[in-house]
Parts: sequence; structure tokens; C-alpha cells
Amino acid sequence: MTMVNAFDPNTLSALDAEDVALIEHRNQVLGPAYRLFYEQPLHLVRGEGVWLYDNKGKAYLDAYNNVTSVGHCHPKVVEAVTRQLGILNTHTRYLHDGVVAYADRLLRSMPDALGHMMFTCTGSEANDLALRIARSYTGRQGVIVTNRAYHGVTEAVSEISPALGEFVHRGPRVRLIPAPDSYRVPPEEQGALLARDLAAAIAEMRRDGIEPAAFVVDTIFSSDGLYVDPPGFLKPAVELIRAEGGLFIADEVQPGFARTGETFWGFQRHDVVPDMVSLGKPMGNGFPVAGLALRPELVEEFGTKARYFNTFGGSPVACAAGMAVLDVIEQEGLQENSRTVGDFLLKSFSEVTAGRDDVAQVRGAGLFLAVECIDGDKANAGLASHVVNHLRQNGALISAIGPGANILKIRPPLVLGRSDAERLVESIKAAFNAY
Repeated sequence: MTMVNAFDPNTLSALDAEDVALIEHRNQVLGPAYRLFYEQPLHLVRGEGVWLYDNKGKAYLDAYNNVTSVGHCHPKVVEAVTRQLGILNTHTRYLHDGVVAYADRLLRSMPDALGHMMFTCTGSEANDLALRIARSYTGRQGVIVTNRAYHGVTEAVSEISPALGEFVHRGPRVRLIPAPDSYRVPPEEQGALLARDLAAAIAEMRRDGIEPAAFVVDTIFSSDGLYVDPPGFLKPAVELIRAEGGLFIADEVQPGFARTGETFWGFQRHDVVPDMVSLGKPMGNGFPVAGLALRPELVEEFGTKARYFNTFGGSPVACAAGMAVLDVIEQEGLQENSRTVGDFLLKSFSEVTAGRDDVAQVRGAGLFLAVECIDGDKANAGLASHVVNHLRQNGALISAIGPGANILKIRPPLVLGRSDAERLVESIKAAFNAY
């Protein structure tokens, strides 16, 4: 996806004076590390449901944000947060029934083996905590991830987040393996190939005197390019890492909370039980709450010797937000909506792009879809960028992912209805036809 922090004269000339001044001030106070989406950045001021509105009142169909998974400013979440904020907001060193009830409800949605919940503010912190516990429990240091993975921005997890860029430090205790590739690898070979690549990484580690502590996976490989099928292909790699003495950590920040439609958690599509499950963005629908579900034995020694505390993780307000999100998903049937509307989009995008030699594959699970743009046997970032920016100009928002920035990333809030999905399909069709 086009992300910018400096603009050519043509871009600036398309913006009004207010936005140009805001961009210049933003660069002055935030510095060069921050980026803005799209060739012409959006100045957003309001959101509701699947819609975002800019400072001129123009509406944009949001087909990108999973943070507000049950829709922007959902009234039940807003009310729950506001009510609890007006009563009490402390931390987990005081007794409060909210954090206990929320932890219990989350654990009841997972396999019985996952018996403890620990809370953080962000998915980055959850993955950071998972690495600390994995290394403490196994007495090992090595971690294996896929070659375009993203697991967070702390120092520890940026090491296992190659998607952040080439300047991020990655020491000898981290190894990268190829991500699954449903376009180039036959479905029946996917699981065995992933396990072979994992075995090779473990062998390479051991040649350097490092033992594997964990295999960390976003269970739909979203930053790698979204690889979801066939269900079950993760199982051989999970069995291998355990046989080699390591742990399997499922990063559910992207695929969790009904996103894939057919299951509530992404790992359930592969019929595996992780040793730890990290949670994040969609938990609070925009309110910062994240966490880690794990097997109790993993934290037994760590909990007595190291302890753990997070000032805001598990606060009464955070848990109120989390509980409201779970209520909305259940009461509004959003898992089923994700499945049915997602199936419609998958079929429709396939029809829109049928016969094009610059589209390799349309894939997805629930309300997370991808369209891979190619130029012969190469990545076609130009087409992907064109589609993303054409949509932005015409009132719809998506993104692009993958090592070649050529894979359209379509990930709307779970409340996307059929009529809005039809509108999105027409917008995608118009963008491709305009190329």
C-alpha cells in the first residue's frame, strides 16, 4: 500500500491549504518514522459502523479496519466503556469481578488446555510476554517465524517482525522460513513443505548452538499475503516444533474474534491446540486491550519467580470494552455474517477478476480477503497501488500487503452488510476496469 510522509508537488496541489498545513505540522512534531496511507492522505473526523467521514463530509466505505471489528463507535461498546469509566478504573492488583469474568469468558471460547489469561494493552506486548514465557519455560532462545511476518513493535518482537523492514535488527536467535503460498504450491503439499522448511530452520539454528524455543505464526499469514487454505496445513509444523522441544504460539491478533467466519479463532481452522494464543486489536473495538491465553504449566515457574504486572492491562474499563465486543459478536450474529458476506465477496471478486492475466489468485476466509496482482511471474505493485488509490478517490478503503506490495488486503469490520458488500464489489470492478 502507498504510505507516505513526503509528497511531490502534484500530491500537494490536490490537497487544500488546511490539509497541507496539517501534514507539515505533523511532520514537524511526529518526525519521519510515521507514515500516512494513500497517495492523497485522508483527513478523517468521524466514524460510524462501516463508514468513515473526512473533514469535508465525504463518506468512505471502510474495508480495511479490523481494530473496530464490530464497527466504528458501536453504541454498546461506547456505552460500556463510558459507564465503567464513570464508576472505577484501577488495575489488577485490586480485586474486581470484571477481569475475572472476562478472562473466564475468553477461555471458554478456547480449548480446555488453555487455562490461564494474562492481559496487556497491545498485541505487541502480548507477543513480547509470550516470548518471555517461552524462553523461560524451555530454557531456550530460538524463535522461527515466516519471512514477511508481523508480530509487533517492541524491541523483542520487532526482531521477529521482518515486515517492519530491513533496518530492524534480527539477531542469530531468530530464523525466517518461507510463508505458505497457495498460488505456487499445490494444496496437498502445503503442510509438508511448511514442516520441511521449519525443520531446516531448526537444523540451521542448532549448527549455531541455538535451540528452538518457539514457532510463532499468524494463523492466516496476513502480512505474508493471506494464506488460509487448505484447512489443517499447519498441523505438521505444529507437531514438529513440539517434537523438537519447542512451543507453538498462535498470533490471533488478525484472524481471531470471528474474523474467518467458519471458526471463532484462526487456529481452529487447522485443528490444532496452541501452547499460547496472543490477542489484540479487535478485542476492545478501538479501546486498548490485548492478552495472552496459555497452558497453565507454562507460567507456573515464571509466575512465582518473575511475576507480571501491567498497569492498564486488564483494567475494569478495558474488560468492559472487551465484554461488550463479545456481546455484540454473539447478539448480532457477526461470526455467521463474516462467513456469509465473506463467501459472497470471495465469489464476487473471483468473478470480477476472471480472465485477467494480471490477477493470479483471489483467496480468503470470512471477512479477510486478498487479490494477488501479477505481471507475468513478478509482483505487480503498480496495479495494486492503482486499485487501492482508485478506491480511495471513489469512497472505499482497502490496503495492500506482501513482500511485493502487490496483494490487495480487504478486511472490513464484521458488521459489513450485503448491500455495502455489493457496493465494494462494484468499486473494485471499476478500479480494475480503469487500469
